[in-house]
Amino acid sequence: MSEQTSPPQLRANVGLLSVVMLGAGSAIGVSIFSVLAPAAQIAGSGLLIAVLVAAIPMVAFALAYAWLASALPKSGASYEWPRQFIHPLAGFMIAWLRILSNVGALTVLTVVLIDYLSMVIAVPRHLTIAAILTIVFALNYFGINVAARAQTLLMLVLLGALTLFVGTGLPLTNTAVVGPLLESGWAAVFACVSLMISLFLGIESAVEIGEEVRDPQRTVPRGIAMAILLTAVVYLAVAFTVLGLLGPAKLATSEAPLLEAARVPLGDWALPLIIGAATVSILKSVNAIAISFSRALFAMGRNGALPLALGRIHPKFGTPHIAVLLAYGLGMAGMLLPSSLLFLLLAVNIPTMIKYMACSYCAVRVIDHHAEVAREAALKWQPSRVKLIGWIGVVLAVLVGLLGLEADGRPYLLVLGWSVIGLGYWAWWSERFAGRGRRTA
Repeated sequence: MSEQTSPPQLRANVGLLSVVMLGAGSAIGVSIFSVLAPAAQIAGSGLLIAVLVAAIPMVAFALAYAWLASALPKSGASYEWPRQFIHPLAGFMIAWLRILSNVGALTVLTVVLIDYLSMVIAVPRHLTIAAILTIVFALNYFGINVAARAQTLLMLVLLGALTLFVGTGLPLTNTAVVGPLLESGWAAVFACVSLMISLFLGIESAVEIGEEVRDPQRTVPRGIAMAILLTAVVYLAVAFTVLGLLGPAKLATSEAPLLEAARVPLGDWALPLIIGAATVSILKSVNAIAISFSRALFAMGRNGALPLALGRIHPKFGTPHIAVLLAYGLGMAGMLLPSSLLFLLLAVNIPTMIKYMACSYCAVRVIDHHAEVAREAALKWQPSRVKLIGWIGVVLAVLVGLLGLEADGRPYLLVLGWSVIGLGYWAWWSERFAGRGRRTA
């Protein structure tokens, strides 16, 4: 009788440094190259206040994520937690909307990359996009440790470039050029928050590979905290330097604000520095999205919300290879979306706020209905504190999600339409596969 072999398992070989670089690397990236100009159009120098305001809900979301990760680390956590603690449909819809937001995010990255590279050399748009996606998703196919190490390397290169920019530009800034922070009013600042929060999106990315992290109940919360601190410091330094060198009016009309600002202290050296930093940033951000996107699809396949093949693990590489390939194909399809950055950023942010709302509420649900899970949390917070954090996260996610209506209402219609398609798919899938062993709990 032949010996029975166990099925392939996800490999837990990601450490603290990689967790920090994954979270900070998801946040510190292409947004700093793309969001400052549209933010200045809305709020002028008030974008600096918007950065601080946008950080507040992200801290609440991060605290909820950190506590949940310390209790129940899961790969594809933003699907798994709502599925288990709210309802299977809730988990499905969060992951379904994340398909739209991830594809939109990949499109933002490639649009900005083409804009920056075209300043140096004419590049074939679709071929360049295809090459980037192919390389990054190949890394994720062959191993999470390979992808995590690539993320760390790219992140260190980007931090070096931004440090050089701030170090040379900050001494030349002028507060008079920045001007009054509230010249456009508080309404404009709050409208700008829906864009500026994109600077912090992904800070919790490490929870999506919870089963692939060493000692995840302690490593993931520590990594999230360190990533938030690093992200806030970098963004405030870069945003103030750009405003102090260009001023809000010039920033609002700039197609490449960091490049224009860097030319003040660096002259001709600004072009290779900023183009190189933007390229590294985009590659790093695509890599982070590839990791989290594929794990969400994997989790849905593993639990039967999508075809079961997505839940397969490669016997040699220990990666969710089918989910990686599907994420790659969907990323390629993003070339069909509009190229307006404002539209794309909101299309990314709205589903993300819904995800944050659901996962924050999961913390409340765990305290109220899943005491056995709460007892496993490495973060020994008082139940009342956890519930307060969860409810704050819910309220802030709703408020931030609605703020973008003043900037552009079209992405809300896109999200609504995609939600209707998702609900139709769920109804069809549930009816078709009811009684066939489909697991929903």
